Amino acid sequence: MGNTQIHQRPIGRRITPQRAQFRRLAESADIGTVTRAQLAVLAQSLTCTGLINGTESHLLVALINTVPAESFDRSGRPIVFKSNQQLAFEIGRSVGRVSRMLSSLFDAGLITMQDSGNYKRYPIRNGDGEITDGCGIDLRILILRYAELDELVRQVRAEKKAADAALRRYRGALRNARYALSAAARLSEDSLSRIGTRIERVSNIVGIAGKASSRVLRRATALLEWLIERMMELPRRSAEVQETQNMTCPYVENGMHKQITIPHPFDESNQERRSANAEQLSSPKAGSASKWAFEESLGPGRNEINQPRRLPQAMVALQDVLRAVPALKTYGFAPSSWAELARAVPLMCRFAGISEDARARAVEQMGEQQAAVAVAVTLEKYDRREVSSPGGYLRAMTDRAAAGELHLARSVFGLAARNSMEVRH
Repeated sequence: MGNTQIHQRPIGRRITPQRAQFRRLAESADIGTVTRAQLAVLAQSLTCTGLINGTESHLLVALINTVPAESFDRSGRPIVFKSNQQLAFEIGRSVGRVSRMLSSLFDAGLITMQDSGNYKRYPIRNGDGEITDGCGIDLRILILRYAELDELVRQVRAEKKAADAALRRYRGALRNARYALSAAARLSEDSLSRIGTRIERVSNIVGIAGKASSRVLRRATALLEWLIERMMELPRRSAEVQETQNMTCPYVENGMHKQITIPHPFDESNQERRSANAEQLSSPKAGSASKWAFEESLGPGRNEINQPRRLPQAMVALQDVLRAVPALKTYGFAPSSWAELARAVPLMCRFAGISEDARARAVEQMGEQQAAVAVAVTLEKYDRREVSSPGGYLRAMTDRAAAGELHLARSVFGLAARNSMEVRH
């Protein structure tokens, strides 16, 4: 006969580094700073954070209510000595289910556990009969983390409230936009069809409104409200431009003055201000990315003296981009740094209908910052109805950047000058 293997029964619950860390933290808890009622309310609210489910919250509340209220005083020790069988009877679950839920609460850092060799739970008392330690379910870690968990609950509730408000406003704006589209009579059929297409595009981008983030809903709402203003033929808002004009130094970014090297930026003479055919005020429409829509390179037959000086791309400040592209504010973008503008590029491309491949090519060829400027310029021209194929426009700009023939600074300054002239008139 072979040797009989005797499997030794494991002692206690499995200990992981994280659980050992929770045990160490529980020893540093300041007992007496939180009452039992506060912990019970917190345990009921933790389900909204996703840390625990409803059944685990029920078990945690039962554990808190099991400990006497005086155990949460400074001289007390909040430890539960009930067996899993008794806890299962109180919450109406099986013993195995209770054991698994205790492990989940242990892993979440809401309780700590110390098992004895025979799996019994009992207190260890001193000569005066006070509990100094014990094998059971310790709630001190919950006292230690009360401020952190309570702040997490507050934050989740605030985010939920903001998301609900954004959802209600978006649904109202979408309903009003569709009603305004059906009631608008003074616009041409082509304009109404174009605006209707954009409204449905915004709706498709958002998708299921209840599952969309509040950030996307806010931007979609701003765009829908702007479309409603356009259908009602309200005058274009110019508060941002007026605020810029009242600044002592309008070309300032991060506290540093950005010197504009283009002479006479607002004079009537376009030869000193704009690149060749880059910004044509007399062209209200454009079929696609045609030649006039881009900054054309200076031909070899031109005189070098009469040519405007070629600006390095780094001379364009973020404030210049915001002045040149009021469509950013129209679509709900308000970047305060180049990083924020770069993070907004994917959503800008979705609003303009630019494909992911076109955006990736632009970033690869120009870099994130210059690609963000190029996308912003494309969005502005699309908003002005000067470009009907934004994706083709951006691809053509990428090709010109690869050939060294793209002058984004000229486009930015030209658009800024146009916006300033439109506001003046």
